[in-house]
Amino acid sequence: MAALEKIPDKKETVIDAHNISKVYNADTVPVHAVNNVHLHLLKGEFTALVGPSGSGKTTLLNLIGGLDKPDSGQIYINGVDITRLSSGRLIDFRLQNIGFVFQSFNLIPVLTARENVEFIMLLQGKGSSVRDRRVKQLFGQIQMENKLDSRPAQLSGGQQQRVAVARALASKPKFVLADEPTANLDSQSASNLLDIMLKLNREEGMTFLFSTHDQRVIDRARRVIRLVDGRIVSDTAAVSTAHTQ
Repeated sequence: MAALEKIPDKKETVIDAHNISKVYNADTVPVHAVNNVHLHLLKGEFTALVGPSGSGKTTLLNLIGGLDKPDSGQIYINGVDITRLSSGRLIDFRLQNIGFVFQSFNLIPVLTARENVEFIMLLQGKGSSVRDRRVKQLFGQIQMENKLDSRPAQLSGGQQQRVAVARALASKPKFVLADEPTANLDSQSASNLLDIMLKLNREEGMTFLFSTHDQRVIDRARRVIRLVDGRIVSDTAAVSTAHTQ
């Protein structure tokens, strides 16, 4: 298999998107969900992507994560142009490089919490001893060591989302994309989850990009990117001390 084509290395660059656009035809009227967006993220950033409903946040996240392809533009992840990968190579690239956290948790109901987290590592071909060590480490970090053998239906919403975060981190991805991860959680569960992700961000240097309406996420972010009608209208360092506490 040919090596993945890379652009010259840029120090600490994780995501580099150039002129990306995505257009949908709704009742024959073109909708520019993402419109000529440029986005550059460095390793270790903790960034909130915000904007009103329909502003293009989820579409942009899906494009960066390789779940959808842009109509134009390039998206480089660690120097690799994912817009040029075949479907099969893109699936493998996502598996090895990107962690996803979804609003609806997306846990497999027939599997235990442990098995849900192990699943990604099984797809990667990791051995049982490697999987066991990583599961124990992650469940310690999310403070759920006593829930390893529980199935999703036996867990609260906050606990399910913590397992979803552990699953996203199991493969040690280059970065994590989180689409409205606190939307279905009560205030305490959301606060606990964000504290866990900030701790992982600090201790493991994990890069996080959130799509969110939630002020609790925005208050903890170190950078806030605002979208309106598919365009970035502001990109600022957040004035927040939450991550230092």
